[in-house]
Amino acid sequence: MSFASKSIQIFLDELASAEPAPGGGTVAALSGALGASLVAMVCRLTIGKKGYEPVSAEMQTILPRAEALQRELTELMQADTDAYTRVMDAYKLPKTTDDEKAARTRAIQAALQHASDVPLRVAELCVQALALARVVAEKGNKNAASDGGVGALMAEAGARGAAFNVSINLGSIADETFAHDRRARVAALLAQAERAKREILEIVEKRL
Repeated sequence: MSFASKSIQIFLDELASAEPAPGGGTVAALSGALGASLVAMVCRLTIGKKGYEPVSAEMQTILPRAEALQRELTELMQADTDAYTRVMDAYKLPKTTDDEKAARTRAIQAALQHASDVPLRVAELCVQALALARVVAEKGNKNAASDGGVGALMAEAGARGAAFNVSINLGSIADETFAHDRRARVAALLAQAERAKREILEIVEKRL
């Protein structure tokens, strides 16, 4: 059963258990999905409302984009846990002969790269959610300004949490070119996320 089909309580109980997965990577994706959901909510509270006619068309454009982000981030909750399982399975491969050792090493490295790229995608989507959150925070229904602010906080937390999960996997990756590329991409995404969050919170504070 995927996380998306479980009750909140079941998910929280699994998260609180002694099992290492689901863990922070899954929560980062969930945080981003929550942020995107709040963006969609503000859109719906703006479209067609009196006084917001000039921005309704823009909100109608943002709404399906926010919903698409929410769907992909929800799917990535499961993908992150699956990626962790793949890494653990690779470490359990036999290592008696030289051929087995070589195959195990290749499997581990491939699994670690995959486990880095899943949270990297989460971070990318969270930054996209922040870009949408900025628009709805500035132009959306003023009565939902606080919701836009919470959405931005969730998306930024998702990006930062995902970045941690990229970094922890990169530490065991032998391919320095791969690791350098992912570190640079994460750094750029975090800079974007921090800047967007700061701007959005300033906007929200003024509209409260």
